Amino acid sequence: MLNIAVKAARAAGAIINRASLDLDALKVNTKAPNDFVTEVDHAAEQAIIETLLGAYPDHGILAEETGRTHGAKHSEFIWIIDPLDGTTNFIHGLPMYCVSIALTHRGVVQQAVVYDPTRNDLFYATKGRGAFLNDKRLRVSKRTRLSDSLVGTGFPYRRGDNPKRYLKMFEAVMTEVAGVRRPGAAALDLCYVAAGYYDAFFETGLQPWDVAAGSLIITEAGGLIGNFTGESDFLHQREVLAGSPKIYGQMVPILAPFTRVIKEEERAVAEEKQATAAEVVAKAAEPAKKRGPVRLKKGEADAA
Repeated sequence: MLNIAVKAARAAGAIINRASLDLDALKVNTKAPNDFVTEVDHAAEQAIIETLLGAYPDHGILAEETGRTHGAKHSEFIWIIDPLDGTTNFIHGLPMYCVSIALTHRGVVQQAVVYDPTRNDLFYATKGRGAFLNDKRLRVSKRTRLSDSLVGTGFPYRRGDNPKRYLKMFEAVMTEVAGVRRPGAAALDLCYVAAGYYDAFFETGLQPWDVAAGSLIITEAGGLIGNFTGESDFLHQREVLAGSPKIYGQMVPILAPFTRVIKEEERAVAEEKQATAAEVVAKAAEPAKKRGPVRLKKGEADAA
């Protein structure tokens, strides 16, 4: 299964590399403000799906661009795919993007591949068998002091994100560490934690395809990954914290006050919409006010 995932990732990487040679010819669409998708995303995703289902036609697929439309709908095996993580970087020619593929069985990630086509770097892991970059075994960093740490993050960029809340979180982290970096491809950022380039990484607003593969690569490299309170519920919670065990433990108290902020904000928006709708219904239900007789002033009466 890992070999098939590697084959699929390399096929997608070849498509991406060819397209990067002529970015001016690229067709770019906008899914939402600042959320881009290109024909390369679709072509790479199609190549991955064809490779995976060619080998395992009874497996399910969860892909960024096509969701659950391909593969078996009720399989215990689900491939989680991001064909091009870092699309905004790609369309600007910034060589920081990757292909991310993970296989889950009953909700647990078993195989993971993250491929950086610009550097031909292949990060991969099998549950219980360690994590690797090409043929080199990965281990998280050995730093123990938060003040010496380099931390990765991702900025909010979609409509509805709360930049003010994020800036408070950013400030809380920035003042405690040696530096903060934001390359713009979360799957690659997670691999950088596994490789020891970062000591930790945090971000909100992520989807399962952004973090599934990277999460296994981190844990197999000896790191920890969870939500902002340190719990293992991160895949669908849209917040993630990862790091070496020592630094992870020091990051949790800093980020814990900001946990579940996206769900809270979504709930607030939903409640506001419900309140507005209720007001509209209430106004519609009010009996129409009877208009009294119109009194004309003397001058107006004479003119009439």
